[in-house]
Amino acid sequence: MEPRKPARTTGIAHFFAAATYSLAGLRRLWREAALRQEVALIGGLTVVFVALGASGAEIVGLLALGLVLIAVEALNTAIEVLVDHLSPGWSPWAKDAKDLGSLAVACVIGVVVLYAAAVLIW
Repeated sequence: MEPRKPARTTGIAHFFAAATYSLAGLRRLWREAALRQEVALIGGLTVVFVALGASGAEIVGLLALGLVLIAVEALNTAIEVLVDHLSPGWSPWAKDAKDLGSLAVACVIGVVVLYAAAVLIW
């Protein structure tokens, strides 16, 4: 017997349901070592920004990029979960999907590093 799909909610109940789903996603994502490393990167850079006197706007910019990084990592993890479910063995399309998700994360990490360098050097 398949699990039943939950009933749709509307109004304020929908808001709370969505928040619950987001928290469940965050709990799932926290199991990924990559996310914990990315959080450490943003946390460490935030400490460096504060220590070196970065402006409030520069710190907010870093934190905003950190949120983008978490969002892209969540999408990458979702792709990996689906690919692992649909293709338990090795396949070229599964490899491509995972490699492209990894590239997306690497691009955002590159933007974070460039931003940090621009703020801290110039």
